[in-house]
Amino acid sequence: MRRPPVRTVGAARLGSARLELLPLHVGHAEEMARVLGDPVLHEFIGGAPLTAGALRERYARLAAGSPDPAVVWCNWVLRLRGDGPLVGTVQATLTPARDTAELAWVTGAPWQGRGYATEAARAVTAWLARLPVGLLIAHVHPGHHASAAVAAACGFTPTPHREDGEIRWEHRPPGYPAGQKGL
Repeated sequence: MRRPPVRTVGAARLGSARLELLPLHVGHAEEMARVLGDPVLHEFIGGAPLTAGALRERYARLAAGSPDPAVVWCNWVLRLRGDGPLVGTVQATLTPARDTAELAWVTGAPWQGRGYATEAARAVTAWLARLPVGLLIAHVHPGHHASAAVAAACGFTPTPHREDGEIRWEHRPPGYPAGQKGL
């Protein structure tokens, strides 16, 4: 299968039954500051909520892309269909030389428990499988049962590997030929 050059890969607009996954841009910072502003969200991911200004700066860096030409950052915000509010984010960090993508997701506290993170992560997982990417990775805090459920629902399985105290989960997309390099 012919693959696009790595630098042509970018966060495409994606969708699911209830969500639009929009490529992240600086203009999302104000609304996302409210979505991500609950300190409880940071219990497992660390840090503290960022102000809208700090998010604008962060989103400008993310939108500019990885400073490492061997790595591609793809970031989305999650919007409820029908002009609904933003409810979270999904990101994928692609490393084509390793044939891997690392995924992460966050849903704002008011929208948790409704399956939005699973729906968004499944959309990104399917998109990555079509690129194709041979190995998908997620790191989940051992006490974050909701995030572990999202990973499992997307076909990831936990491994014995730990990084910064988090469990490494892996998923090999079905039908990916053994030994084939993606991207």
